[in-house]
Amino acid sequence: MTSLLMLFCVIFAVCCCDETTDYLMDESTGYSYDPKKALVSCSFLPLEFLNCSDPEDLKGNVTKRNEQGFGCTKWGGEKYEDVQKTSVWCTALPGIECYGNRTFLRDGFPCIMYNGHYFVTTLIYSVLLGFLGMDRFCLGHTGTAVGKLLTLGGVGIWWIIDVVLLVTGELKPADKSNWVPYF
Repeated sequence: MTSLLMLFCVIFAVCCCDETTDYLMDESTGYSYDPKKALVSCSFLPLEFLNCSDPEDLKGNVTKRNEQGFGCTKWGGEKYEDVQKTSVWCTALPGIECYGNRTFLRDGFPCIMYNGHYFVTTLIYSVLLGFLGMDRFCLGHTGTAVGKLLTLGGVGIWWIIDVVLLVTGELKPADKSNWVPYF
């Protein structure tokens, strides 16, 4: 009985749908959505076909994030679970045909900021030139770098401590940015 009903529904759908029917016309693009064609919704396009903005920095304003529904209140994190995710505005690239609004919010972008700090490079500086404070100069800790330079790495003690702090993850860039993963 159910297979007969399903067969009737399929025959009815094929016979009653003519090719002249206008499906869901989108005024912004001029395209009609027809489920029988390859035109997909703009929000389903892969990232290669989109131009997305950077995550918005809300400078810790949780109230604004709750009101607008997106934005970064904290940046980075040591673990994957610690990294906050947000939505960003994406626009379909010119020449890409898709259905729906060409500008939309896309979820799942991490709140990570890179400012050119490389872990391996900083570690090499710390081991080779750490007694001159080169590692702290590179990370943006200028005040302590000058102190380390004038004391020649705290007569070697500060130099060793900074190498250990860097390896354990306690010595980070001054601007709170993340390490660039490749060098």
